Amino acid sequence: MAKASSDGQLAHGERTYSSLYLMKRFSAYMNKYKGLLLLDLFFAGLTTICDIILPMIMRRLTNSAIGTAAPITVPILLRMVLVYVLLRLVDAGANYYMQSQGHIMGVYIETDMRRDAFDHLQRLSDSYYAGTKVGQIMGRLTTDLFDVTEFAHHCPEEFFIAGIKIAVSFVILCRSSVLLTVLIFACLPLMAFVSGKLNHRLRVTQKAQRYQIGELNAAVEDSLLGERIVKAFTGEEEENRKFAEGNVLFQQIKKKSYYAMAAFGTSTRLFDGLMYTTVILAGGLALIYDRISAGDLVAYMLYVTTLIATIRRIVEFAEQFQRGMTGIERFYEIMDTPVDIEDKPGAPDLEVTEGVIEFKDVTFEYPDDHNRVLRHLDLKIRSGENLALVGASGGGKTTICNLIPRFYDVTEGAVLIDGQDVRDVTLKSLRGSIGIVQQDVYLFSGTVRENIAYGRPGATDEEIREAAAAAGADEFIRELPDGYDSYIGERGVKLSGGQKQRLSIARVFLKNPKILLLDEATSALDNESEMLVSKSLARLSRGRTTMTVAHRLTTVRGADRIVVLGKSGIEEEGTHEELLEKKGVYWTLWNAYA
Repeated sequence: MAKASSDGQLAHGERTYSSLYLMKRFSAYMNKYKGLLLLDLFFAGLTTICDIILPMIMRRLTNSAIGTAAPITVPILLRMVLVYVLLRLVDAGANYYMQSQGHIMGVYIETDMRRDAFDHLQRLSDSYYAGTKVGQIMGRLTTDLFDVTEFAHHCPEEFFIAGIKIAVSFVILCRSSVLLTVLIFACLPLMAFVSGKLNHRLRVTQKAQRYQIGELNAAVEDSLLGERIVKAFTGEEEENRKFAEGNVLFQQIKKKSYYAMAAFGTSTRLFDGLMYTTVILAGGLALIYDRISAGDLVAYMLYVTTLIATIRRIVEFAEQFQRGMTGIERFYEIMDTPVDIEDKPGAPDLEVTEGVIEFKDVTFEYPDDHNRVLRHLDLKIRSGENLALVGASGGGKTTICNLIPRFYDVTEGAVLIDGQDVRDVTLKSLRGSIGIVQQDVYLFSGTVRENIAYGRPGATDEEIREAAAAAGADEFIRELPDGYDSYIGERGVKLSGGQKQRLSIARVFLKNPKILLLDEATSALDNESEMLVSKSLARLSRGRTTMTVAHRLTTVRGADRIVVLGKSGIEEEGTHEELLEKKGVYWTLWNAYA
């Protein structure tokens, strides 16, 4: 993570932002819907009229009753009632708009933020996902942004209404008693100071609460996706124990948040009592010494009640405010995560003519733990060549595959395709020219057709069937209950390992790339499935520049060239027969594992 700006500081690996800084950035989303916002604020202003008019009516009635003002006749009373009823109807209509369109504006903003966050997540490199739990990301895209909907609607609305009521109350109260009004409003700065301190505690507990929810989500996801392993190793009690620990920690954090919220609310009630005590004491003395009329005192008390109710409403909104600010903060933590791998400005598309891949003096270390895997590697794969990478674990075989499509960038040196540095061309054209088949097959929840078509969106049914046939998958697909429209379950759980692998190969056949990367594509399969998949891979690699990573040496004996990697880099290279004749590292591996 980059160094913190003046607006925030780093804490536990994350950036902490000031509320003012967050509001400045968040305003960009609100400005898009400023028409809706201004109408919402206009109707919010209308809803305050009834609260402002009622004390005036009560003062007129009280002063008339005790004889300090002109008597009220029935026609005058009816007109006052009619005006008040009309204002109530206006209040109802304005409130309807606020409750509907105001919330809808919040939904629009939430949708925009979720879209931007997801788009940014798509651009982040593998190093980000290697150190971030999916459950944490899911919490930020769902729960956090739900609260932003309420925040976007209520925050400007509540403060706008509060501002109107406080300003109008101050003016009207001063007309009754300047001294009493000054005493009442003198409580507000102290109240704001105490509330601000307690509000900060509430914000801290809210953020800790959100983090722990993400941890719980991650634990649940991990346990449920690995439920077969859990059952196979009778790990139910261990999973329950780990979940219980996280659940209890969440309980403790939430308790702290309620203590903070209770302290916040209690302080406000104490200030309420102080303000009422001031009115009773000072107002009573003013009434005794004939400095204020009974009607004015009644109106004064009603305005003070309105003022206190407004402040109380802001206080009650404080928890929602902090949830919204926490959601916005966690959103910007995602958005401010730097994109390590992206297109250079004005980068051209990759033009693959021959499919020659070259590693020039490549050194690479992983950015998270700085584990240096490759040191000054020089390697060239010729056009249409099937090159196999073998060797002990940790030699960098998979890393080499990951550097070609720029899942990571080299630390030093360069990776070239037909003489073009992969860092200088667009990622879309680069990755669009490469087909990847891995050991860990990922299939999306959906149908067989949808998963194959992922290789080329918009492909016809005939093209999908041809790709499946080329991958040796058409036969078993037709035997499924709904053929190509069969639902395969989450991560393809309804299919065998060999079937899933053949679907992934069909996906690459449909993509029809010029360069092919096979990373342990058959190592997890049984002998029969391996034979079927190997035939599919042989058809797939025909006429393409192919790099094959394998531990099972029998799968690469037909490769055009075999490169043996070790801790020091390339230790041997040649055909299967040539390497066996050398009786070196490859010969040892062949006799030990083949």
